[in-house]
Amino acid sequence: MEKLYYCLALLLSVLLIFKHFFHHRTKLPPSPFALPIIGHLHLIRNSFHQILECLASQYGPILFLKVGIRSILVVSSPSVVEECFTKNDIIFANRPRNMLSDISSYNYSTIAWAPYGHYWRSLRRLTVVEFFSLNSLQKSSNIREEEIHNLLSHLFKFSKSGTQKVQLKYWFSLLTFNIITRLVAGKRCVRDAVAGKDLGKQILEELKGKFVSNMPLNMCDFFPILRWFGYKGLEKSLIMLLQKERDEFLQGLIDEVRRKRTCSANINIVTNRAKTTLIETLLSLQESEPDFFSDTVIKSIISVMFFAGPETSAITLEWAISLLLNNPEVLGKLRAEIDDHVGHGRLLDDSDLVKLPYLRCIINETLRLYPPAPLLLPRCSSEDCTVGGYEIPQGTILLVNAWAMHRDPKLWEEPTKFKPERFEGMEGREGYKFIPFGVGRRACPGARMGIWTVSLALGALAQCFEWEKVVEDKMEMSQGRLTMSKAESLEALCIPRHSAMTLLSQLEDTSFI
Repeated sequence: MEKLYYCLALLLSVLLIFKHFFHHRTKLPPSPFALPIIGHLHLIRNSFHQILECLASQYGPILFLKVGIRSILVVSSPSVVEECFTKNDIIFANRPRNMLSDISSYNYSTIAWAPYGHYWRSLRRLTVVEFFSLNSLQKSSNIREEEIHNLLSHLFKFSKSGTQKVQLKYWFSLLTFNIITRLVAGKRCVRDAVAGKDLGKQILEELKGKFVSNMPLNMCDFFPILRWFGYKGLEKSLIMLLQKERDEFLQGLIDEVRRKRTCSANINIVTNRAKTTLIETLLSLQESEPDFFSDTVIKSIISVMFFAGPETSAITLEWAISLLLNNPEVLGKLRAEIDDHVGHGRLLDDSDLVKLPYLRCIINETLRLYPPAPLLLPRCSSEDCTVGGYEIPQGTILLVNAWAMHRDPKLWEEPTKFKPERFEGMEGREGYKFIPFGVGRRACPGARMGIWTVSLALGALAQCFEWEKVVEDKMEMSQGRLTMSKAESLEALCIPRHSAMTLLSQLEDTSFI
């Protein structure tokens, strides 16, 4: 037996020497020092995008990492990003598989995680045409406007009761989740009767808990051998339990809408197409194509609406108000633009947004400084390719560090300073240096909806209220440990503007049943 061990050791040594001297060595991008077996695992910590930004300053805009069995390519320059998503766009059109998606993506049938191919293209075409096209967004403008008016009404009631300090994080999340649930199922997630109470906050937190995940990377995705030992088996069980609750919630929405459709058909009620919900549209398609539009596919589609839409918009609103509180001269300039183009006789609406370029500059500058996804959703190479002259193996995870590019002093003057004016005259010409919604074939299809929602809400809040900091010091702008949300929830003093008192008084309760 002892001789067998010596023979195995000798054989292994010969193979390693042969590989070192005779095997073709791939020209990989620069890489920091890696530890045996675990590779660069020690670099993956909180604020990973900032760690990668520091590494890019040392090793350049193309960085290669190794964690266990997985290779990771990190890019952080517009020219390299352009090469990835033009020359290699199809190669990088897939998502990497992982344990979380194995459980929660309905067997990779969601548009966010489905493999690139005919099925994904069909879903993409459906979502763009039916839900995110200009025509569809115009049809749903009444929902966004009603929910924003409802928010204004709540804030006005608080101010009249003498409560001027407002926890805006909750109200922004409530606004965006109510918009999504009305678009998806035709009802609010939290009704007006309980919106400002502890019960309303509890309902919202339970809904967010189903779709807003702060789970860190699972090591089994990088070290499969850990699965043999049941590593983090408890975490897997929790993910499965969460997916079960999420699935029951989504199925409940579908069944409720299906029952209403059946009742309406039985009593010959004609549905107003302008008010058709996303689920109603999908159920209509199910009738014509039952093999494709199964309940599972419908759940996979509406789950992405809850995953991707509400919280990113709420986070952007929270950062935007924080930035305006720290820069009151910008808030004053925005308010002047709104007063000049909209006036004091009505509240601004979707049709006004095109006439408010400075408002859009503020949104863009907020997204530049605090992109909701500082590292774009990962891609995975389907075959070997070259990027920047380096050879990239098949199966490499691609991470685009939008955070680093948005704050690169080579690309932006005074990159850490809040200067909305930098976007004046740049609309549509930012190129690959400004990519808060991703780029390429898998860029976010709901970008326009997100921009309209945030712009309309921010504009209405500036039009109707004076905003002041709770304390005289600068607003704290540190980030959360695992997400791009603010580390400290935003509190601000909300005071109705004298010129908006009549408008606010006329706002009716926009409860939706």
